[in-house]
Amino acid sequence: MTRSLVTGAAGFIGSHVVDRLLELNREVVGVDCFTDGYARVLKERNLADTKDNQRFRFVDGDLLDIDLRDLLTGIEHVFHLAGQAGVRPSWGEHFAVYLRNNIAATQRLLEAVKGTAVETFVFSSSSSVYGDAREFPVSESALPQPVSPYGVTKLAAEHLCGLYRKNYAVPCVSLRYFTAYGPRQRPEMAIQRFLSAAATGEEVTIYGDGSQTRDFTFVDDVVEANVLAMAAPEGDRIYNVCGGSRVSLSEMIDIVEDTTGKPLRRRHVPPAEGDALHTLGDNTLARKELGFAPRTQLATGIAEQWRWLTEAGATD
Repeated sequence: MTRSLVTGAAGFIGSHVVDRLLELNREVVGVDCFTDGYARVLKERNLADTKDNQRFRFVDGDLLDIDLRDLLTGIEHVFHLAGQAGVRPSWGEHFAVYLRNNIAATQRLLEAVKGTAVETFVFSSSSSVYGDAREFPVSESALPQPVSPYGVTKLAAEHLCGLYRKNYAVPCVSLRYFTAYGPRQRPEMAIQRFLSAAATGEEVTIYGDGSQTRDFTFVDDVVEANVLAMAAPEGDRIYNVCGGSRVSLSEMIDIVEDTTGKPLRRRHVPPAEGDALHTLGDNTLARKELGFAPRTQLATGIAEQWRWLTEAGATD
């Protein structure tokens, strides 16, 4: 039976990857150190339906401290989703945490993987590596110009993957996610904040005038890209994982209001440093080489996230 390692297994996307691999009848080893980005209880809830599965083993530990050789025993595929997320908190003294969790942890894991029988190392990157792109839709050939420290660390980790692929034949694939959303989304992310506000009646803070746009990608489509990446062809394997359609923040809020049936009280504040003004990805390469085809439209995905939030009571 195929065995996979998922780092960041208790996180938003990581927990969904775990679920999908188990659905495919694979053995899964999950590791998470429960960084303090948000409440541990929310992350533990993500694995509540998984922890008793006989094909799942969970390790509570830090990639910079635990015995990675033992963790990698029998592993054929690595899905590296662990890391410090978030653009806005990555400035100032917090940058040291991003260096540790996004770069140093990735390097140590790559070092442990080299020389093993691992068939694929799938790294979760971000559209933040592009920064304020000059042309849209942006393809993988565009020059990365991150505008946040977070984006810098994701790009550095991508380069590490490339170095270990070139020098040690570590079979790395980097996936650049464009604004993933859906059930279990981190509480500080926009759609989760707005849906929670609809549930509680609280005011929502909007950075900028709402005209900024994002290419939103439903979590099920992100997970499917990870699964497809196991069969990626040889070479420089970096792929955009995106829905392929751009929606303004104001339009997204309108969809939230239509979905919940509740108007939101909006408060505008100045734009945040490090936030790209627009994102729109070109997923042609992922379609061609991986067979990736995003299926979930934004309104459908938001409705699914609202259903999960109300049923799970996940409004914190």
